[in-house]
Amino acid sequence: MIDLYASTTPNVLKITLMLEECGLHYRFVPVNVWQGEQFEPELVALNPNSKVPVIVDHDGPDGTVSVFESAAILLYLAEKTRLLLPVSGSARIEVLQWLAFQTANLGPANGQFNHFMLFAPEGENYSRSRYTTELRRVYGVMEVRLAQSPYLGGKDFSVADVATFPWVWSNAGRWADEFPFLAPDAAAGISAWYQRCMDRPAVRRGLVSHATLKSMVSTASPDQLDRIFGRGRYAYKT
Repeated sequence: MIDLYASTTPNVLKITLMLEECGLHYRFVPVNVWQGEQFEPELVALNPNSKVPVIVDHDGPDGTVSVFESAAILLYLAEKTRLLLPVSGSARIEVLQWLAFQTANLGPANGQFNHFMLFAPEGENYSRSRYTTELRRVYGVMEVRLAQSPYLGGKDFSVADVATFPWVWSNAGRWADEFPFLAPDAAAGISAWYQRCMDRPAVRRGLVSHATLKSMVSTASPDQLDRIFGRGRYAYKT
């Protein structure tokens, strides 16, 4: 059994999809990040960065093992099951570089875009423009790749697609006006890839499972928002 410390984020959805793809038994341990539960000692002991997802695998290679950071979790699960990651050679490198592309580019650009669109004070037009432009640029890189290849890592679905799909799925639902090329009926490489991912039974199961998690953002006080975003009296100072 694997415990998945979870909230309603795309990074958690990555792990839910991977667990479904690998056929592993898991259970959610919900973490209300909007109430600051990620700062509790139990979570900090598992992830010193105070974020989810985190997994605790009670059937690890040397007994119980915990892993934090979504990319590290995906690689751990791929190695554990020998699924969705080539074992060697250029095929493995191809998958790993697109996994790194997601973690270094698509994920951060999405996160900043969402933050400034949803939580920044009025008047943050520069920041919103900056991250809208950057996210469109990153999607442009994806579009070129997926016009040439059925999946990001090559001919087969892999951890690179698992890592990327949740962010595209989230934006296609929330920001369709900003990114019309993500629409299912758009004549584009990303849209065709998106549908191929959606056609996978494990992806559909993962989305259903993930939907059982509930966002608690509406319960957060202004002070709690300041804490999670590291602003106001919680701003880090050197």
